[in-house]
Amino acid sequence: MFGAVKILFYVFSLLFIVDVVLLFASKGKLKGQRVLPDKLSNGDENLIQLELTNSYLFPVSVKIIDEIPFQFQKRDFGLTSKIQSGGSKSYDYILRPTQRGVYSFGSLNLFASSPISFLARKYAFNINQEVPVYPSFLQLQKYDLIAFTNRLHEFGLKKIRRIGHTMEFEQIKEYVQGDDIRNINWKATAKRNQLMVNQYQDEKSQPIYSVIDKGRVMKMPFNELSLLDYAINATLVISNIALKKQDKAGMFSFSDKIENRVVAERRSSQMNLILETLYNLETDFIESDFSRLYVDVKRNLNQRSLLLLYTNFETLDALHRQLPYLQAIAKQHLLVVIFFENTELTTFAVKKAETVHQIFEQTIAEKFIYEKKLIVNELRKYGIQTILTKPENLTINTINKYLEIKARGLI
Repeated sequence: MFGAVKILFYVFSLLFIVDVVLLFASKGKLKGQRVLPDKLSNGDENLIQLELTNSYLFPVSVKIIDEIPFQFQKRDFGLTSKIQSGGSKSYDYILRPTQRGVYSFGSLNLFASSPISFLARKYAFNINQEVPVYPSFLQLQKYDLIAFTNRLHEFGLKKIRRIGHTMEFEQIKEYVQGDDIRNINWKATAKRNQLMVNQYQDEKSQPIYSVIDKGRVMKMPFNELSLLDYAINATLVISNIALKKQDKAGMFSFSDKIENRVVAERRSSQMNLILETLYNLETDFIESDFSRLYVDVKRNLNQRSLLLLYTNFETLDALHRQLPYLQAIAKQHLLVVIFFENTELTTFAVKKAETVHQIFEQTIAEKFIYEKKLIVNELRKYGIQTILTKPENLTINTINKYLEIKARGLI
């Protein structure tokens, strides 16, 4: 048996040397590259690409270990593949960030093995590659043309019936069949000796402000995103749509003071300015001061504006403390108070109760759910527009309300 063992040892040693020569002494090598977008979209699925090229004279088996940013807490990420000589392969994987900021990738580690597979040679690429995570610009692109299509139902939006028409005069034109006879201009008709009608267009250049409460009530998480992140994503989309509708878009945030102000304008750089401002927005865990909000609005907003206020009220008592300030703002501007359903409470309330303790807990949950509806009624009683929405439906419901307000000529 000793002779056979010696032969096996020599064979093993020879293969080991051959493997070393193939992987480390030959001219070929393995190349890899991580292809990242310029920025990632918060709360969305982002595509990351890996590109591998084999210049060895033989096929290699590759184990891929990409060092993903710590925010994702993925410690077991790995792929395996086989690449033919002179061949290339691409691999895709998805990352869904839930926090804004700079994300740092580690090394893209590749472990190449020859057909012998005794050894693996390590390659490292794209060491310490960084990419910023911005508010959801992918959602912005999704809804970019939504206000100008007739396929609103595909996006979950309702069609709004226009009530009357806005009174911004555009021109006088000849009457054609189908024009509203109520718009006939009798003086122009007498001069031209033919029917002439006034043509109107939607009112434009109206200020639309997104007002974001960044106090502690907006830190509540749903589906790994905070309420503040949902409000930021909705602000980005509604600002873009407002600009597309020829309105002026602006924003500011508040808690104990007013910050992150972007004056409502309609210029080409406005969306970039809003995006950069939203990128740095964070909650500060302070009780929001609505009196400071009222004073600032009264002092700085001289033109009647649409104010989309993103906040959250859990109880009627919390609303009543701020209601006088909301009423005062609503006298000068069109105020829309947007707050959130507690979807976890709703899910808990519909579960089947099996014990007396669970029945008691579900009763309390239903009380809080009902109180949200009472808050809506209380605000409407004072003529304040409201949106009570699930966090994931915030953007759609905000667009609906904006289109409804435009259609009804409320501003």
